[in-house]
Amino acid sequence: MFFEGEYRVYGATELGDECFIGHSVVLGHPVRANLLEGVKHLDKRNFDSISEGCRIGSQCIIRSESVIYERAKLSDKVETGHSVLIREDVEIGEGSRIGTRSILDGGVKVGKKVNIQSGVYLPPGSVVLDGVFIGPFVVVTNDLYPPSPKVLGVKIYEEATIGAGSILIAGVSIGRGAVVGAGSIVTKDIPENGFALGTPAKIVGTRETYEAKKEKYLKG
Repeated sequence: MFFEGEYRVYGATELGDECFIGHSVVLGHPVRANLLEGVKHLDKRNFDSISEGCRIGSQCIIRSESVIYERAKLSDKVETGHSVLIREDVEIGEGSRIGTRSILDGGVKVGKKVNIQSGVYLPPGSVVLDGVFIGPFVVVTNDLYPPSPKVLGVKIYEEATIGAGSILIAGVSIGRGAVVGAGSIVTKDIPENGFALGTPAKIVGTRETYEAKKEKYLKG
């Protein structure tokens, strides 16, 4: 276990072996309801008592100024960038990476070996399955007519790729192996192995189409 500098650990937080915890990291930050209840008699000595703590697996890297709320669960070998916010009840699978200044809001589920780049927002109800790549500054939404109390989560299936700056509208699903081109606005489901782009996103090919373009690009 290595602690880079000052940090805060609240509640019954569990830390696995061989973790790196960066400067100014907060683990087990209390949820709003507990803060409101506890503030009546809150001081630094009893802050622990209003947090259930979080769970961090072995060999995790939590970089500086990241905040992980109580009841969040990170599996082994999860890695964050700097200033990442992971809210309550989020679950992140083994070997996944969460980029700098990304926000995973309450209850988000992330599978194994997922690569989430910098500045991504995932709201409550989002499900991201194994091996997904999400480019920088992707925004996922969960409300078709905001603000409303109805949450429609987005589901991104295994091995899908979401290009930088894309917006996924509430309730859509991105099929296994599908590709969404950079800057797209996805308003409808993308089928398995589909290749979609545009605003709104339309199917322009298949995963094979995308891979052929990628291979040509790599060969110069």
